[in-house]
Amino acid sequence: MTFSFSVKKRENQNSEDLRANNLLPGVLYGAGSEPVSVSADYRVFEKLLKEAGESSLIDVAVEGVKEPVKALIQDVQVDPVKRTLIHFDLRQIDMNKEMEVEVELNFVGEAPAVKALGGTLVKVAETLAVRCLPKDLVSEVNVDLGVLATFDDIIRLKNVVLPSGIIANDNPEKVIAKVLAPLTEEQLKAMEEQGPKSIEEVEVEKKGKEEVEGEEGADAKTAKKE
Repeated sequence: MTFSFSVKKRENQNSEDLRANNLLPGVLYGAGSEPVSVSADYRVFEKLLKEAGESSLIDVAVEGVKEPVKALIQDVQVDPVKRTLIHFDLRQIDMNKEMEVEVELNFVGEAPAVKALGGTLVKVAETLAVRCLPKDLVSEVNVDLGVLATFDDIIRLKNVVLPSGIIANDNPEKVIAKVLAPLTEEQLKAMEEQGPKSIEEVEVEKKGKEEVEGEEGADAKTAKKE
């Protein structure tokens, strides 16, 4: 899907005045060009953000520039109180250079271990760091949950089918999703008897988890070297 968007150049215009007139201040930069301060219709940009996200190429028409430029929504600032958009960054893309970007993971289907065994699906990752040429960029990568038939099944990065031209920038052994078995009556009873955990107990568990994750990372690096 092709996304198009128009912006106007702005000079010495107060950002608050722009927002008061339903305009959103922003900046366009990248691809060896000088940064350009711009503004856009608030509602138009809000709709674009929802539809295109931050990993879809956009044809940006800049006031006074003959040809549209290819860009990504690089960053969006939000008012912490009102939760409204207050600024946006557009990164111009060189179509001949490989780029790095985060794409969303789209989980499709239903895990048999959830439907038939009553387990709980755990999505360990929601996005994926990839690199590719701009022409190969996709807005999302599908992950098939149908392979999670038992509680021992794990979807790792190496199991995810990536579109042509997309290369993952992460450990192939990285866990993407799995299904946890439901707690037994004995486990539930033990939790009730144990009562609320103290801060110290939570910190100990957290430390233990971090140490295990650290060991897993070290093992993965060692395996990679071998």
